[in-house]
Amino acid sequence: MEKKHGSTQEAAAPAENASFVAKSIILFLQMFMTETLAKRFVSMMLIVAGMPNSRITEMTGLCDRSVRTLRKTIGSGNIGGLFAVGHGSGRARKAKGFEGAIVEELETNNYRTRQQIAEMILEKFGVSLSVSAVGKLLKKTASGG
Repeated sequence: MEKKHGSTQEAAAPAENASFVAKSIILFLQMFMTETLAKRFVSMMLIVAGMPNSRITEMTGLCDRSVRTLRKTIGSGNIGGLFAVGHGSGRARKAKGFEGAIVEELETNNYRTRQQIAEMILEKFGVSLSVSAVGKLLKKTASGG
């Protein structure tokens, strides 16, 4: 069979390459924005194109809840927050509020190990910290250790 330019005989399989193309676009966009924003941007384009949520989730890696929220926001016309990335609530630090007092105690007394520091924090402040948490605290306060 002879190949003709513009012929419908050369049609590519659209469904099997769509996820690859979407992920490639997301990787390209990550040069200019965060991964989350890139996934949102591609998801918004797919929502506007009329693609179902389950297929968008599969193609972009964005969770179903995020896709539903994007669809709802686009539908309401409230586009102001579409590109805003919020930060997770996270877990509050156990030593929050008295980190300065811990640093003062470290400067006035001689503690050699992180275990000794953890024991001092438990004794003086009533908060149990792991040795690794003490290390993070020392790194955060630039006390070394």
